[in-house]
Order: sequence, then C-alpha cells, then structure tokens
Amino acid sequence: MVPRYTRPAMAAIWAPENRFRIWFEIEALAAEAMAKLGQIPEAAAAAIRSRGAARMAAFCPADLERIEAIERETRHDVIAFLTWLAEAIGEDSRFVHLGLTSSDVLDTCLAVQLTQAADLLLADLDAVLAALRTRAFEHKHTLTIGRSHGIHAEPTSFGLKLAGHYAEFARNRARLEAARAEVAVAAISGAVGTYAHVDLRVEAHVAAKLGLSVEPVSTQVIPRDRHAAFFCTLAVIASGVERLATEIRHLQRSEVREAEEFFAPGQKGSSAMPHKRNPVLSENLTGLARLVRAAALPALEDVALWHERDISHSSVERAIAPDATVTLDFALARLAGLVRDLVVHPERMAQNLDVLGGVVHSGEVLLALARGGISREDAYAIVQRNAMATWTRLGTKEGRSFRANLDADPEVAGRIDAATLDAAMDPRAHLRAVDAIFARVFGEAGPAAPA
Repeated sequence: MVPRYTRPAMAAIWAPENRFRIWFEIEALAAEAMAKLGQIPEAAAAAIRSRGAARMAAFCPADLERIEAIERETRHDVIAFLTWLAEAIGEDSRFVHLGLTSSDVLDTCLAVQLTQAADLLLADLDAVLAALRTRAFEHKHTLTIGRSHGIHAEPTSFGLKLAGHYAEFARNRARLEAARAEVAVAAISGAVGTYAHVDLRVEAHVAAKLGLSVEPVSTQVIPRDRHAAFFCTLAVIASGVERLATEIRHLQRSEVREAEEFFAPGQKGSSAMPHKRNPVLSENLTGLARLVRAAALPALEDVALWHERDISHSSVERAIAPDATVTLDFALARLAGLVRDLVVHPERMAQNLDVLGGVVHSGEVLLALARGGISREDAYAIVQRNAMATWTRLGTKEGRSFRANLDADPEVAGRIDAATLDAAMDPRAHLRAVDAIFARVFGEAGPAAPA
C-alpha cells in the first residue's frame, strides 16, 4: 500500500491490529459456542473473552513486536498469535483454538476484512453516483458533439454522456453487492474440512455473530472461486473508472476544450511551461485502474489449489487484498471529487458542433431525402457528395458550409424544401429522447412501447 494513494479507513482494515482483533473474536466466539454445547467449561470461555479482550484493548506496538518475535521462531503466524494470547489468558488458553485449524481463522478473518472493505467501496460508489447524477441533470440538455472512432458523429447531450457513466456505475454497485455476499462466508470445519474435531454448530454460531454465512464445503479452506469473483468485480469497477477518466482526458485536450479538471488557485501544471493545465487526476486514475485490474489474474490463478488445501494462494492474497481495495477506494474518492468539480464549457461544445461546417447533420438529411421519395442508395450518394465537398474544402476560399452545398444541389432542392432542411439540421432534434432515457437510467417509468 503506497501512502500517497491510501485513505485511513481502508488502510485500518488491513492493519495488523484489525487482523488480530478479528482472529481473537473468532477464537472467543468459538469458545463461547463450545461452552454452550457443554464441550468446555463456561468459566473458561468467559475467561478467554474477558482476558483476551483486555489484551486486545491494550494492544500496542510492543505487542506487535512480541508476536513477530514468536513468529520468527515458530515460522507460523497463527501459532505466534495464539502463543501471545495464551500469555494473557493463562491456564484457560488450553481451550482456545480447540479442534480448529489455522485456515478456519485465516479464511474467516479474510471474509470479514473483505466485507469491511466492500462496505467502504459501496459508500465510495454512492459518492460517485451522486456526483454523476447531479452533473447529468445539470447538463441534461447541454448540446455537444458525439464522437465515434474519435471523429465527429452526431449531436448528443453532455448530460446523456454522464448518464451513461451513471448507469455503468450503478451496475458496478450491484456487482459489488453480489461479490460481497459471495465472499461473506465463514469456515470453522477443522483439518480437511470434515468437522471431525469441531461441531458444525460452533461454525454456525461464529458465522452468525460475524454476519457471515457458512461455507457448505470448505475442504479446510474456503474455495477461491469466491475470491476470484470478488477481485474480478473490483477490476470491472476499475475499468469503469478508467473509461470515465479517459473521456475527461479527451475532452480536456487543447483542440477540444469542452470540459476540464478544476484547476485550483496556486496549482502548477508544468515546471517548464507556466501555461499548462493538465488532466493529471484523470491520468492518475487511468494508472490506478491498471493496478486494480492487475489483481484479477492472480486471484483467478488462486482457484486451483492442491487437493483439500495448499498455501499458494496465501502470499498472493496478502498482497492483492489490501492493495486492490486500498487503491480502488482512493480512485473512487478521487473520481467523485473530479466529477463534482469538473469545469464544463457549453459554449465550446456549441462551437465544436459547427466546426465541420454542419456535416454532422448528414444522417438527418439522408433520412429527409429518403422520406422525400429518393431511394436510400441515391440519397446516400447525394448527401455524401455534399458532405465531402464541405469536409475537404474547410478553411479554403472555395469552402462552403454543408447547408450551402445542399442548397446549391438541384437534386436536393427539387426534393425537400428549406423548412424540412432546417429541421434536419437542428441539433435539438437529437435531444427528443433524452427525457425518456433519463427516466430509464434514474428510475422513473419511460414511455410505453407501441402496441
């Protein structure tokens, strides 16, 4: 986790203190369940809870150093923790971890941490959605040029662009909720997952108290297809972040200048060129998205473990779990702020709509000619001929607008009148469905389909 891209709340989830607190909670809950079943003395479970909780409440750097020192000797992280915990609990520590195996603690703890991380990411997504919704409605009818292949296509609205990103992030939120549910499972099943040394009711108690469901077949470890789905979901969300960041980067190019990142007072864009206003946040988000996506492949490779368990997944998850969630948390927070503060230039959008002399209305003119009785093939040839005459002579003395070329073409004048041509070249016609689209995206009923 790079401090530059780390927010405190998410970092705290992956801190050793939080991990050890969850480990203790799992052990204490298991002991309490065993006591209720009459498998260990109730007094022992009470002592484990009280003395262990006191030790965890007073946890300090010296405790972390002590656990690490024990692990250097034992070369086993869970045993090191249990040894440290036993020093506080005393004689009743013999009832701690009774019938459990290390994976019971490790995998159940990871489930808790991933659900904690998912909850923060869901809140981050809500902030992105709120920002996109506000700006989409603000620019619902702000005309701009739509582009395909990076080339001017037909008019659209800037609000409709943002509504599309809103819809994507809404889908991503649903995906993350599903991924959270998939990893929110506990396993307290003992060696190779047969419950030979631990009662199934202990697992049920621990899972319920931690807000988790029970893994039906844990084989000693929770199957890693669950985790692969989780990290692949993070990767998809990161791709959504990059798609929006890429859009903003393109819109901020000097030749376009339709929208730009907020440039704060005192901000500097370049050490050599004082005029620069660079899309640094969007570029940063593009890079961060690559890091989050990088976690997907190793998570998929973790699925194929040997027999009932191995630990080839362990080293991977120690890296990708904190790194991917921390990075995505930072990226989503940055994206929400970027959208909220985005500087939009409607006047520049209007200028760019006309920069090609009106050829962006060729599709509507084609339809008008077809409705006027010309075959589609002939209408296409007429419109393309006039559009190319406009395109290739832009900025020259011989150059004329698309409308001027159409007016001078007898095949057009004889087929459609000026009012029809005016309507075909009115960019507002491209907004006729915006209200209906917004209704679909933002949860209102749209128009009924024709019978």
